[in-house]
Amino acid sequence: MPDATPAKETKAQRAERLKLAKNPWEAFDEVRAFARAGRSSVVPEWASLYFKWWGIYTQGDGVGATGGKGGEGLTSDYFMMRIAITNGVLSAAQARVIANITKQHARNLADITVRQAIQLHWLTIESLPEIVDALSAAGLSPKGACGDVVRNVTGCPLAGVAANELIDSAPLAREIAALLAGNPDFYNLPRKFKISVTGCPDWCSVPEINDIGLTAVEHNGQVGYSVRVGGGLSREPHIAVRLDAFILPHQALAVVCAITEIFRDQQGLRESRERARMKYLFLKEGWTAERFLAELQSRLDFKLLPGVPEQVPNDIFRDHTGITPQRQQGFSSIGATVLRGRITGDQLEAAVNLAERFGSGSLRTTVSQNLLFIDIPNHKVHELIRELGQIGLQVEGSNFWRGAIACTGTEFCKLAITETKGFTRWLVDELEERLPGFDQQLKLNVTGCPNGCGQHWVADIGIEGKKIKHEGKLTDAYYFCLGGAVGQHAAVARPVGYRCPAPLVPEAIERLLREYLADRALNENLRAWFSRHTDDELRAHLAGEVLAAVDRDIPTGPVPHAIAD
Repeated sequence: MPDATPAKETKAQRAERLKLAKNPWEAFDEVRAFARAGRSSVVPEWASLYFKWWGIYTQGDGVGATGGKGGEGLTSDYFMMRIAITNGVLSAAQARVIANITKQHARNLADITVRQAIQLHWLTIESLPEIVDALSAAGLSPKGACGDVVRNVTGCPLAGVAANELIDSAPLAREIAALLAGNPDFYNLPRKFKISVTGCPDWCSVPEINDIGLTAVEHNGQVGYSVRVGGGLSREPHIAVRLDAFILPHQALAVVCAITEIFRDQQGLRESRERARMKYLFLKEGWTAERFLAELQSRLDFKLLPGVPEQVPNDIFRDHTGITPQRQQGFSSIGATVLRGRITGDQLEAAVNLAERFGSGSLRTTVSQNLLFIDIPNHKVHELIRELGQIGLQVEGSNFWRGAIACTGTEFCKLAITETKGFTRWLVDELEERLPGFDQQLKLNVTGCPNGCGQHWVADIGIEGKKIKHEGKLTDAYYFCLGGAVGQHAAVARPVGYRCPAPLVPEAIERLLREYLADRALNENLRAWFSRHTDDELRAHLAGEVLAAVDRDIPTGPVPHAIAD
């Protein structure tokens, strides 16, 4: 009897085989060879996997997932690159290097990401070595910005200057990045791994949705850290679990390393690319905080102290936008909103010039896709704000402008279903015109597909991109998730069963927010108002009529993925 046909290699099996075969961090000479030989010389293993270890993705063709098959769109001849910026801290010299690269190689276009990195587009294969060399010379690197590795380590962008911080955690963030990024012991994790470290009592780096979240806490005169693990969003969101441990500052690096080792060693997580995140230890494999803590303790050569009471921040804006007095007497930081994170190289260069002219020259990126300027003498604050307005950066914008976040979308991403950056700009303009003076914070997060890079699951209003047939034509659409939050009321947003074509999104949000303004109780914020209404009620407010719920996940079938009538 003939042998059975060998089983087809799964996506996860292929990835694991290729990772075992090569550490891409040690093979950049191959990229240099591709650059000399041209785009056609790039082999599939690099295009689909290895480039990511250098912060590089193949760039989509502008159509997104629906232009390809299997949930992934077609590639162009260009590349996109993320530059890791640990804790979001950039020197003037480093920012200028990025601005120059943006103008010279990226068609003058850059995006600040939700992990404080800067993402470039339109890069050619010939330019990649030159860009990496220029970044390295400036003390920067794209290493760790993508791939199955520790991603950019995030933290409070006001570290070292915030008047209310418990500890300056930026040095710890740099130690973690130095230890784990580029370390051959950690080049092959099951998938991406996200770490946040903050001494800021506002928890501005959103530790609740990181694989590791260290948050400063003070107990009996000693400052240390609480630790949370297993946070993450994507298709199955999970708020991180707090461990019963109080981490002293000198222990923190060892604790982070040990938790990363726990993740690295979970072979079961490597069986599926879709379930290869640490959160699935809690979601699918039955782990508890107690079990995780026991495993962590077994890997340490010191005894962890039990956890101590902590003050969890309220559900407030955490972006440090506006004017914030520094701990340094007579100085303030200025947080400028970069709408949807998009900035030109010219704007970035102008921002560096202003940072040097008015302050110490340092720029700080935030997880809300914004820019901060520090060490500004108080008597120069309003002059700087006026100058920032002249280069298109708002400090005193509307709550719609301030609260909007958008992922990359179909413009460049192969996985996206909808265009997001231009749509978000238009949506903000529409809402400002429809609801001038809206007086509540509003986290309005736009994500172009179920992967959730726009973090819609923790937004007041999160909208997830779909494709639908509308008036006989295939069009972008958005599905609504409401009431997400972090902090004291941390919760995943509720899918409320409403979807509409993209052009109708502004009027749907207007109906919802006008209902809130008319119905809210005294001092009742939007999150609280959402919580006392049912999904059916909220859906009716969005639609302007009573409607049956629609599914969030559109099943695949004879039409392309994520398209329905």
